[in-house]
Amino acid sequence: MNEAPRAPSEPNLLSRLLTAFGYIMAVPLFFLAIRIVQEYERGVIFRLGRLVGARGPGLFFILPFVERMVKVDLRIVTMDVPRQDVITRDNVTVKVDAVVYFRVVNPEDAVTKVMDYFRATSLVAQTTLRSVLGQSDLDELLSKRDEVNQRLQHIIDESTEPWGIKVTIVEVRDVSLPADMINAMSRQAQAERERRAKVIHAEGEFEAAARLAEAGAVMAAEPATLQLRYLQTLTEIASERNSTVVFPIPIDLINMFISGRFAGADGGGGQPNAPRPIPRRTPEAPTPAEGS
Repeated sequence: MNEAPRAPSEPNLLSRLLTAFGYIMAVPLFFLAIRIVQEYERGVIFRLGRLVGARGPGLFFILPFVERMVKVDLRIVTMDVPRQDVITRDNVTVKVDAVVYFRVVNPEDAVTKVMDYFRATSLVAQTTLRSVLGQSDLDELLSKRDEVNQRLQHIIDESTEPWGIKVTIVEVRDVSLPADMINAMSRQAQAERERRAKVIHAEGEFEAAARLAEAGAVMAAEPATLQLRYLQTLTEIASERNSTVVFPIPIDLINMFISGRFAGADGGGGQPNAPRPIPRRTPEAPTPAEGS
């Protein structure tokens, strides 16, 4: 006789249904609970609205529907400060823009103590830029740029420190001056260059005069040096292939010829004819009157 098939037992059917239901529910829960944070990121975890802490980097799990994660980038952020109209302390209107380098050092404070740390840092940089440059002269802004940058970095860093933000560098990138101010500065620079040129020329003339005076003293002590200088000048003129050469005659040579002429006129006496002295008459004394 053929036996009738047996109906499956209720405990086995229930266990299979629970197992299938568990698999169905475990698959989405498993994918939602996995979190991966990169090396340059941190994950700030909130559990039922309360701060738990920062995690990462790497792979970790969170409880779905119970915990929430906010990722924070820890890399240095480069932020352009929009161009600002600034009036300096000496009442000159300039347009200035800058660049700010900052990074998050405390991700928990960056998430819980400020809504948007990027926008907040940008606004602080703008107001600080106008304030600090308004207290500086135009010459200080143009010539002492490093000191102005350090002052800006110190003030902005103090303002953003409670938010977990560290400002590393602040650089004033460009300073735009009005056209009339540029023309005035160019004229001032040209006048300064001309003044320096005149001073340098005067100093050169003074040194040249001093050297010529020393050379004259040497030539006066040694007359032969003047003749050597004549010969050197002749050599320099001849090297230039000139058709005419002017050679100065020493005064001593002329005096020698003059002395010889006077000696010949004396008749061989060997002494030049000296001019005869003109006798001078003395006025006669008045004769005394007779009978005085």
